[in-house]
Amino acid sequence: MTERKQFRAIKGTRDILPPESALWNHVEQTAREVFSTFGFGEIHIPELELSRLFERAVGDDTDIVAKELFTWVDSPRANKGIREARVKAIGANYRGNDPVAPLREEMIRLIGEGNFDKLAEANRISLRPEGTASVCRAYIEHGMYTWPQPVKLYYIGPMFRRERPQKGRYRQFYQIGAEVLGQSDAPAIDAELLEMLLGYFDRVGLTRTTLYINSIGDKRCRPLYVELLRGELRKVKGNLKEDSRRRIETNPLRVLDSKIPEEQPIIEKLPRISDHLCDDCRAHFAKLKEELALRSVPYQENWRLVRGLDYYTRTTFEVTAEGLGSQNAVCGGGRYDGLVELLGGPTTKGIGFAIGTDRVVLALSSILDTLVPNEEIPTSPISTLMQRPDLVVTGTTEGTWSRATVLAQSLRRRGLSIFLPKPGTKLPKVFDAAQKLGIRVAIIVGENESQGNQYAVRVLQPTEPKSPRDLRIPFDDVVRYGKLVKLRQDLERSLARLSTGVEPTPRGIALSRITQTLIAEGILPNRVGGTIQDLMSILNSAIHGKELTSGSVDWALATGNLLLNELETINPFREKENA
Repeated sequence: MTERKQFRAIKGTRDILPPESALWNHVEQTAREVFSTFGFGEIHIPELELSRLFERAVGDDTDIVAKELFTWVDSPRANKGIREARVKAIGANYRGNDPVAPLREEMIRLIGEGNFDKLAEANRISLRPEGTASVCRAYIEHGMYTWPQPVKLYYIGPMFRRERPQKGRYRQFYQIGAEVLGQSDAPAIDAELLEMLLGYFDRVGLTRTTLYINSIGDKRCRPLYVELLRGELRKVKGNLKEDSRRRIETNPLRVLDSKIPEEQPIIEKLPRISDHLCDDCRAHFAKLKEELALRSVPYQENWRLVRGLDYYTRTTFEVTAEGLGSQNAVCGGGRYDGLVELLGGPTTKGIGFAIGTDRVVLALSSILDTLVPNEEIPTSPISTLMQRPDLVVTGTTEGTWSRATVLAQSLRRRGLSIFLPKPGTKLPKVFDAAQKLGIRVAIIVGENESQGNQYAVRVLQPTEPKSPRDLRIPFDDVVRYGKLVKLRQDLERSLARLSTGVEPTPRGIALSRITQTLIAEGILPNRVGGTIQDLMSILNSAIHGKELTSGSVDWALATGNLLLNELETINPFREKENA
């Protein structure tokens, strides 16, 4: 039997599948919700930029530019020359020559003869390795410096670096970043950004984090420190590895970033920048710490947190999280008051951060994998974040499937998630598939529906013992019925999320008991718990077809949506720690 050839994801990339994709959505959507409360607007930046943007902004001496950029020439003429060079190189390979050297030599020769060098230089483009340079470019290009200041922007999306793939690090990776650009470098701006960052991690469920801060001075005091550091490094040059020896002359601050174990005792004895700040930078850093204390933002100082480029100034910071091993940083950032000016814009102050989405998801997964889900809702902790369908809509005969399709379309337009089986599927298979998806209710479009203006309903997962499982609902009530079912399911999902990590309750225990447990654990306030129990009484009755007044239904829908918003803001891990 011939082995079938399969396409696979490119090295350093991967597919993000359910239920993990639900966790990704949670991480990204939480950022949008939290950042918006601080006045940030979302910017969508291109994945392609001129290579010169990153060479100027990030720096030629960095690994990002020197080794990791995905770059090519965006020129038909130059690309034609490259293609011809490749053809000739292949021919050379067949003669047994080195497969790389002929290609390189032919490309250089052909481009040179066609005068492609300047054309190629002007048209080299790269996949973006980070977002700050692109945001600053957009700030200049669109005249955002004329907007009310400061301009607060955030972005979410993929970045690309040609580095060695490893756990939590990919060639296509994802970041959530935020930037504040304007005319002020007040410490309160830095502190508010850090308050937002820690608030985000708290809200997303990553509570065991540590914020490290430092000040790296400005263009007056940092150069003096750099020269002092360079002098001290030259004295111990023989004990350093090759990369650190090279950086002594090109960028000595980056030696402080070294993770090589043998270099750590040497680095610990080097001069600390905190001892060499000018009066203004020292005052700025002191005020930053006051502002963080005012906001109750916990932090630790780390004198080795540096940025090696000239436009970085004063505040630098990093956030680490448990569950990631030695490479535990999930976020880094700092103040970059000279970057916009370096890229051709007006004098502008700036500060920002970039969160490694891959690492946040990995850290959250490591936390969730250690917890036991509630047995009444037999799903994994991550899957409690998933949005399963609210209802199944099915026909019974060939003549009813078209009407079932129209009904499903109508319900979807009203915001309900509908599972519509393949036409002709028998009811037992429909019910079996729906139960595996966690769907509680099936609406059945039968042959006799038009005679009584009613749909048949099967409750696949009863909410109350000994309650009716088969009922009928009028055509006009199907939308409201569906919304009540959806609300009940959304509340169940939220309570499942909150009960993750609480001692599991026996299968079959009502959600009211789970609510009582959450109150006892200090996760839910008594007020919220009482509202949930009143609401569940109405929703459970509605699902089983019991008569309800229009007033009680309207109250349930209005109160339920407000309650869901409040439940989404509760962090079960933080609340339990503080109980």
